[in-house]
Amino acid sequence: MGNFEVPGARLHYETRGSGPLLLMVPGANGSADAFAAVAEYLAARYTVVTYDRRGFSRSQLDGPQDYEHRLETDADDVWRLLESLTDEPAVVFGSSSGAIVAFELLRRHSSAVGTLVPLEPPAVRQLDDGQKWLDFFSSMYDLYRQSGPQMALHRFREQAFAESDRLVMARTMDHNDRARMVANATYWFEHELRQYPAVDLDLGMLKADADRIVLAVGRESSGYPAYDVNVALAKKLGTNIVELPGGHLGFMSQPAEFAHELEVTLARQAKGSQT
Repeated sequence: MGNFEVPGARLHYETRGSGPLLLMVPGANGSADAFAAVAEYLAARYTVVTYDRRGFSRSQLDGPQDYEHRLETDADDVWRLLESLTDEPAVVFGSSSGAIVAFELLRRHSSAVGTLVPLEPPAVRQLDDGQKWLDFFSSMYDLYRQSGPQMALHRFREQAFAESDRLVMARTMDHNDRARMVANATYWFEHELRQYPAVDLDLGMLKADADRIVLAVGRESSGYPAYDVNVALAKKLGTNIVELPGGHLGFMSQPAEFAHELEVTLARQAKGSQT
């Protein structure tokens, strides 16, 4: 556990286990805590690094922020953290918005990444009905401004996620530090909900690197937008999706099973890269 200085912020990060480095990029709540349970299981085979993205939880901002280039800054934060921890390409796992950050990391700092595992990135421009979802996210932002984060979060999870994920989200809000959760949600509503899903992914770059990308989805998420994004990407990249236990938040609802199947997937990926 420690803090790492980057331009404009101080990142809180945690390290567990030993072995090849696996860095996990959190999604909408921006907090390393989302990976606490699954990281304990993964630490039997990997040096697992989790962290709070800048502006969330314990990663404090320091001075003015360039919100016009926030995604690039998020990716650079991951790169700088990796550079401080290893000289070798790392396995990078990104969940939800964190998967979009992971894609940007691959685009900007390709040599830092060995295998990339984006779990259900909400990059909805990849979908035929993507504008519908962008409009939905904008309406959730409007609801947040009108009625506060709690009501907007409730409406958001009721329409965009499977039941198992809704239960995890509700339980997390009930049992965690409520003030921190509300602060994280507010930061996300202001700077991420509308911005990150609207990103245009570099499909040419992704096709060139398809052999080191594992497009992961949750088995229970089928039919929901973030799952469908990776299905669409798999078709465009000429590859396949890998289903993992649970839904969008399977690493929280079924951490032991999720860790096991992720380890199997990574072992298969490593073996394939050697042939």
